Amino acid sequence: MRRIRVIPVLLIQDGGLVKSVRFKHYTYVGDPINAVKIFNDKEVDEIVILDIEATKNQSGPDFQRIKEIASEAFVPLAYGGGITKIDEIKQLFYLGVEKVVLNNQAYQNPSLLTEAASLVGSQSVVASVDVKKNWLGQYKVYVKNGGQNTGKSPVEYVQELVNAGAGEIFLNSIDRDGTYNGFDLDLIKQVCSAVNVPVIACGGASIIDDFQSAVAAGASAVAAGSMFVFQRTHRAVLISYPSQKDLEDKLFSRFN
Repeated sequence: MRRIRVIPVLLIQDGGLVKSVRFKHYTYVGDPINAVKIFNDKEVDEIVILDIEATKNQSGPDFQRIKEIASEAFVPLAYGGGITKIDEIKQLFYLGVEKVVLNNQAYQNPSLLTEAASLVGSQSVVASVDVKKNWLGQYKVYVKNGGQNTGKSPVEYVQELVNAGAGEIFLNSIDRDGTYNGFDLDLIKQVCSAVNVPVIACGGASIIDDFQSAVAAGASAVAAGSMFVFQRTHRAVLISYPSQKDLEDKLFSRFN
């Protein structure tokens, strides 16, 4: 049976776990370590941790906090946020991180992707690509947590990233983030057809059927934030994850 990765994405702000809507309107969720412990018990495939303050504040990764989180994670852990140097990547892997996620630096300094791929292998280097439609309906890539429009189309950009050394693309729709409106399938199709590396689709998931649609559009893995940390009706905090049986019945078995 084909194993499609279903990945919780945890956003860190000032040391706490938060969740956004369209990269704004942040809601405090709790302690990220508690969330990691719960996801351990639920046998998630891997976890993505993104420190959304580190790049903004030019503070670099919080290695002590990452060490605490990594020590509790019994599944593969990917980390992004504030990474600007190859020595920081070395330190992250020493602490137990298995993948690094580069967003702003992938744009500002693509040679860091190349260095990282040489150091840890391209399969452990993830390029994060945040995309939003402009007023003309054109997809454009944003960096700095959605604050800077690069002017690049996602198709040309992901090809540049892969050529630089990225072994995986983390594709996030800013317009769908936290909305429960389903993935942007057209965006996923465009990006997946442009590269031959795995693409993780993120932004808008609400139910397992959304995961099916993203995989059918070409995604190799799917990720979600709000779906796994909120109870829908009142957005009360509730860390959850589909049962392995539901994933097998409703997702994995559909793609064999």
